[in-house]
Amino acid sequence: MALHKGPDRPDQRPASVNPFYGEANPVGGMTEAPPQHRLPDSPLPPTTAYQLVHDELMLDGNSRLNLATFVTTWMEPQAGVLMTECRDKNMIDKDEYPRTAELERRCVAMLADLWNAPDPSAAVGCSTTGSSEACMLAGMALKRRWSKRNTGGRPNLVMGVNVQVCWEKFCNFWEVEARMVPMEGGRYHLDPQVAAELCDENTIGVVGVLGSTFDGSYEPIADLCAALDAFQERTGLDIPVHVDGASGGMVAPFLDEDLVWDFRLPRVASINTSGHKYGLVYPGVGWALWRDKAALPEELVFRVNYLGGDMPTFALNFSRPGAQVVAQYYTFLRLGREGYRAVQQASRDVANRLAGHIESLGDFELLTRGDQLPVFAFTTAPDVKAYDVFDVSRRLREHGWLVPAYTFPPNREDLSVLRVVCRNGFSTDLAALLMDDLQRLLPELRRQQHPLGREAARATAFHH
Repeated sequence: MALHKGPDRPDQRPASVNPFYGEANPVGGMTEAPPQHRLPDSPLPPTTAYQLVHDELMLDGNSRLNLATFVTTWMEPQAGVLMTECRDKNMIDKDEYPRTAELERRCVAMLADLWNAPDPSAAVGCSTTGSSEACMLAGMALKRRWSKRNTGGRPNLVMGVNVQVCWEKFCNFWEVEARMVPMEGGRYHLDPQVAAELCDENTIGVVGVLGSTFDGSYEPIADLCAALDAFQERTGLDIPVHVDGASGGMVAPFLDEDLVWDFRLPRVASINTSGHKYGLVYPGVGWALWRDKAALPEELVFRVNYLGGDMPTFALNFSRPGAQVVAQYYTFLRLGREGYRAVQQASRDVANRLAGHIESLGDFELLTRGDQLPVFAFTTAPDVKAYDVFDVSRRLREHGWLVPAYTFPPNREDLSVLRVVCRNGFSTDLAALLMDDLQRLLPELRRQQHPLGREAARATAFHH
């Protein structure tokens, strides 16, 4: 091998060492407490920094026992590996990461087929950070289409009072009047006829929710479209429908195949879903689809010459990791229709059984049974005076269970409920453990003199 001698003169360039390489000042890691609200003056060893963050996060709730969230809390290890491999890929750089962009395109095509687009190849869509962004994009498209056919007046959007809060944000941010259909009696979501009566020449669209976050029930999308068909015959006004399928968009196609709610209805212009809910992917991905190019005004699509390629985009975000989109494609590929059907049916079965067991206790009344979304809501029976749903929620939290309690919106503010979301990973065994804890708590709750009360600000903390 060759022999090498030292340099003729000292190297004027000092060695450049990344501060993340190795431990800097290991002793300091044991003696120096870093500030919490400003940047530390000096580095910490990676093990010390990790342990500080790790220990604090131990005080979070256990996500698997969080029955408030619709968001996926378990995926297979292989999906986690793929996400790790793709977390440094910027989803927006489609020219630099063409295969990641191709997987996104395939997901859109699969959803267009799943939701029965008349011509799946003509449907357009995109990934988003979640259903909230997808709803914003759908609302923007509705408003722009309305503006082309109207010259004056304030735009309005008709929806049930049970919609997810992102729709209220949309109306606030984009200066659209929110026309809400209130709850009445035992109806906890939108009434099609009442919705049609709220429409006029300034209505940009009507939102139908396939799976209410309040009780898990489907709104009658086909009946809503029929009511708007009749409205058009009377007035000549053609009002499009957007289906917020944040959860139900990935449940109904597999478990309720005969239910007509999607692009089979000509009035449905767009649909959104959350990949990170019943799409079975970790948080950070949603989808928005339009039935054809006419439903998404071209002027909303930006074509950016960025980093070497022409890139059409329709988004409120720009840079974001490609990991969640890759995980969605993995899950579509991994499960297929039969796999999704099996997973969602298992969740619905758990919800049905658990709802039945809770009803059999005699202390509670069911509003829903988990036979649409795998979600059900229940309240205390009329003769239960010693405690309320907020007491139950508080006591279950002591055992690690996060079961939200909240009041309903107008006109059912008198009704307070508990809600349980059953999703992949919440097994029959876990449901049995929840029942065991609930049964152990009931004797003590029954001995209370009266409900212990609750903070009004916390009453609706989890209903979305």
